[in-house]
Amino acid sequence: MSVLGELWDRVTGTQPVPSVWIIAITGVVALAVVVNSSTWHVARNAITIAHEGGHALVSLLTGRKLDGIRLHSDTSGVTYSSGRRNGPGIVLTTLAGYVSPPLLGALAAWLLAAHHVTAELWLLLALLAATFLAIRNAYGALAVLATAAAVCAVSLLTSAVVQAVFSYGTAWFLLLGGVRPVAELHRERSRPVRRGRPGRTDADQLARLTGMPGGIWVLVFGILAVAALALGVKLLIPTALHIPHPHLPNAGS
Repeated sequence: MSVLGELWDRVTGTQPVPSVWIIAITGVVALAVVVNSSTWHVARNAITIAHEGGHALVSLLTGRKLDGIRLHSDTSGVTYSSGRRNGPGIVLTTLAGYVSPPLLGALAAWLLAAHHVTAELWLLLALLAATFLAIRNAYGALAVLATAAAVCAVSLLTSAVVQAVFSYGTAWFLLLGGVRPVAELHRERSRPVRRGRPGRTDADQLARLTGMPGGIWVLVFGILAVAALALGVKLLIPTALHIPHPHLPNAGS
């Protein structure tokens, strides 16, 4: 019982915030990973996991039956759910994909602004575990397990400084990595060879479900992603400068 109590205290407690230059470097590294095509092709798997996990979570929350998730080596993925073919449930489920990574990044930034480094890591582990239960192909299982193993190793085997660096880097990556897929979606839908053909993207599906043009939905994705990034910056920068955030309780070390 004491072990569980100690674990609970660790997860819910606060941890020291790294220096401003470390937080700045994690942001720069995350930006470099997102901007560089080679590193992005590998790192994008984590964004896809968050994307498909968002579809899956909202499908369950809206009462749909989750049939499974498949992740592919080209960093694409698909989530299968069954239920009504129209209505708010399927609309919200379809909408959730592109907005999940940046919103998760904003949540991570909020936890870090409150100095809950360990809680952020364990939240990621919990979400990865839940996603793993829904995976229905070998590559997807391997991708989720590898990501979870990395987070688990950092959480259990490394120092507080390493955990903080990893946590801030993860938050920056989710925030920045949530913007690039929206830009890629816009470029994909703008290709001349594709115009006039029915699409299978989330924006195209939302267009068919709601009657609103797919371009409007891409704009919605973009606005939400940029808003989450702005919120994340607003939360992380005062933390980096050790300035108490007006909407968060003062956290001790």
